[in-house]
Amino acid sequence: MTRRKTLISILALAFALPATAQMPMRGMPRLGGGGRAGGGRGDSLSFEKRDFSQDSVTLIFRYLDTARYSTPDTSIDDFFRRVPLKPHLLHLGNNGNASRPILFTPALKAGWDAGFHAFDPFAFTIAETRFMNTTKPFTEMTYLVGSKLEQQVGILHTQNISPDWNAAVQFRLINAPGLYNSQNTNHSNIRFNSHYTSRDRRYSAFIVTITNGLQSAENGGIESDSFVVNRNAAFTRDRFNIPTRMADSVFTTRNFFSVKLNTGNRYEQRLMLLRQQYDFGRKDSVVTDSTVARFFLPRLRLEHTLRFDRHGFRFLDIQAGNDSLFYQERYRIARVPDTLRYDDRWRVLSNEFSLIQFPDPKNPLQFLRLGATHEAFLAEFPTRADRFQALALNGEYRNRTRNRKWDMLLAGTLHVAGRFAGDYAAEARVRTQLSRRIGSLELGFRNANRSPSMLFQGITSFPLPAPASFARENNTQASASLELPALRTRLSGDYFLLSNFTYFTGHNTARQNAALFNILRLGISRETRLSRYWRWHLDAHVQLTAADAPVNLPLLYTRNRIAYEGRFFRNLQLSTGLDLRYVSPFRADDYSPVLGQFFLQDDRIIANLPDIAAYLNFRIRNFTAFTRIENLNTASLRYGFGFKNANFAAPAYPMQDMIIRVGIFWIFVN
Repeated sequence: MTRRKTLISILALAFALPATAQMPMRGMPRLGGGGRAGGGRGDSLSFEKRDFSQDSVTLIFRYLDTARYSTPDTSIDDFFRRVPLKPHLLHLGNNGNASRPILFTPALKAGWDAGFHAFDPFAFTIAETRFMNTTKPFTEMTYLVGSKLEQQVGILHTQNISPDWNAAVQFRLINAPGLYNSQNTNHSNIRFNSHYTSRDRRYSAFIVTITNGLQSAENGGIESDSFVVNRNAAFTRDRFNIPTRMADSVFTTRNFFSVKLNTGNRYEQRLMLLRQQYDFGRKDSVVTDSTVARFFLPRLRLEHTLRFDRHGFRFLDIQAGNDSLFYQERYRIARVPDTLRYDDRWRVLSNEFSLIQFPDPKNPLQFLRLGATHEAFLAEFPTRADRFQALALNGEYRNRTRNRKWDMLLAGTLHVAGRFAGDYAAEARVRTQLSRRIGSLELGFRNANRSPSMLFQGITSFPLPAPASFARENNTQASASLELPALRTRLSGDYFLLSNFTYFTGHNTARQNAALFNILRLGISRETRLSRYWRWHLDAHVQLTAADAPVNLPLLYTRNRIAYEGRFFRNLQLSTGLDLRYVSPFRADDYSPVLGQFFLQDDRIIANLPDIAAYLNFRIRNFTAFTRIENLNTASLRYGFGFKNANFAAPAYPMQDMIIRVGIFWIFVN
């Protein structure tokens, strides 16, 4: 009885907390993110409503370049599985602002790259598109609301048109006005994908179309860090009044419905892909007492992939004349116009043809693929255009043995002609099941010899001095991980070796470090059972860099969740506790708002308190609710008691004060 009273009190608190946040707008659903491959801690694959026996559904999915199917993640222990901004990312203070990873992540893709990646976490991608198969129409609807009118809405719907033809559509909107001047964001994503297989199992087709509109206002940071702790009542009462280096607050609005960009970046993407496959092989069947299951065993597959991408990268400031000194000092613009605009547009048409051979027709997870890819590029700038082409050869061997003890991958791409001739990327990975008790070991190796991004090469309209001739980057990663299920532990290690590393050292100054340097990262993820219902989730990483490395990384990144978790009554699943993230002091990169790039700085060490959040998540049948009170670490007695002692993401970029986020995740089976 005591436990029931405690649970009822906790649930009552969960519904009381939203009253202190901004109320959601009616009729605004939000996307359910789902997880990557793996599912959610043994949750059932049946999602029920009303009548459990009649309204359950079986849903599986796969990604474009794998034949292995997975199930959706229905776990509730981690809020960040439902949102695009992950805890290992640092962002500039508002949901949707520019972000970068805390853990070192080098570029390992050969060939073309525009160089703009600050908003990548908020974009839909083809690689993460899930091709589903479901027994009934299935819908995920989610809605998230936070302090200062932050909202995230979306929907995912999928259904099988026939047993061999599935279609899915997904929409997401992120809108966050922010706490400070000219910090508002407005990101929208739309994705349609479909997968069809003919009745004779020989022909299959995959279609994906994606539209990403990523928009973030920029303010250049606050004029002085001292304003955050200033006793001026105007600054403590409303952070919007703190002066910023760019964007006069007269032109800034917190209106949720206003999506006009006055000062900031807007990145647009249109991605379209059509993949067709035709198999040669033989038919087979399995006969049981009551049924005959017919299937097709492929020996050789012909595959053609047609892809068309359109990218737009724009910076706009309609009041640049008011901030002429900022642009003159940091971007060396002699005469600053009243309206400043930079605009890069890229079109990429790709044709890939591949032959895929299956040594063992009964094991579709073992195959050898050989192919060639031709790419045509068109770059459009306000005063000029540039056209060029590229030709690459690629190969891949994969094998997951039928006893599932070994999983192997060998893959490589070599550019043989065109703009990127000489670029290459290679990958090798092997995974073995040591034993049921010990777990599995995975070893990996990746190496890329790549041309620097177009931005570093000066193929852009953005304000960059004419660069010196940069050599190809060579980036290598060797990795190992050990899964220990009996101990609920995963150990990992990554060793990076880099040369000709390109980076920014100022708001518009690009550099290349020719010397070879290395980085070592060690990590551990572990779940510890403290008692029947209490859990400790640990995720920790140590990063060691060479003294002369042109990167600044924190020595330690750790995230800890102390949680009360379990399944209670018949249908209630609960997870509540504290979420703590700590990044050790380091010289965090500064940020260039015009280029949308983080750059190396050695003047200031960012030493933050641990980020602390309290949360309560619960699930009742198909309904899941999330409640979080974030940035409790900002509590201070400086002005009397309040939450104003903000951490910093970068020099002059403070994080938010205490905020409350409430979200729901709802599943419908039609």
